Amino acid sequence: MTDHLNSAPVAYQNEPFLNSPDGRILRILAEYHEPLARFRREQIQDTVVFFGSARFQGREIAAENLAAVGEKNATPEQMEHDLKRAQAHVDMARYYEDARKLAHMLTKWSITIPARRHRFVVTTGGGPGIMEAANLGAFEAGGKSIGLNIQLPFEQHPNQFITPSLNFQFHYFFMRKFWFAYLAKGLVIFPGGFGTMDELFEILTLAQTEKLAKKILVIIYGSEYWNKIINFQAFVDAGTVSPQDLDLIKIVDNPEEAFEFLRDGLTQHHLGESPKKKREVLPDIAQTRP
Repeated sequence: MTDHLNSAPVAYQNEPFLNSPDGRILRILAEYHEPLARFRREQIQDTVVFFGSARFQGREIAAENLAAVGEKNATPEQMEHDLKRAQAHVDMARYYEDARKLAHMLTKWSITIPARRHRFVVTTGGGPGIMEAANLGAFEAGGKSIGLNIQLPFEQHPNQFITPSLNFQFHYFFMRKFWFAYLAKGLVIFPGGFGTMDELFEILTLAQTEKLAKKILVIIYGSEYWNKIINFQAFVDAGTVSPQDLDLIKIVDNPEEAFEFLRDGLTQHHLGESPKKKREVLPDIAQTRP
């Protein structure tokens, strides 16, 4: 029989405590400080965030899936449903290809910017669909890209084109949203669902209320889709937003127009700043209002 107890774990290695309600504040802080440390280590100064549906596919895969619908043993009702869904994926595949092309163009340009840190790095939610397309475009251009993934009941797995050292996993939606907004100098909203609209209006609200200390460019991509989903002018007509609030967004329909808007706006608002102090080592992470 020993005359002493075994040592208890130190608090920061006590997993039952860390995973308990009492440890929640530490988990929240970890989802702030760990990404911050990594962004500093990887010398990420700012980002351009791509949002859009996780359900879209590339043109080739969508076409293959449409052709395969008839091969399944299904009821006529299920066959009709599957055919309609597969055709929709073919129709929407152009947005996957456009996101890929735009991210490629943006990354090719950004890596030529003479800077000590990485500027305007393509960032996504890290999953499939438009997220995968944007990460893929940046990867093909030879640049870094960021994936801010999150644990979901239906398991959203990180796509393979994220820069491995910039692959993040979050538990808290609000901490993930913080990192989307905090580093962003540009936002590109492709067609998407509830999550895409949530992110769009959150950023627009921050810009409208001047909670972001620096200019953020917001592109709405795909007028055919968005004009059916949101009537922005109706906000103004009803008096719920000011006419000038619509100047916060730019609606575009092709990658070239989107790239030109981003390039010109980012150059105007974010590449004319005074040089940093000689010995400064921390990245100039985006500021917010005090």
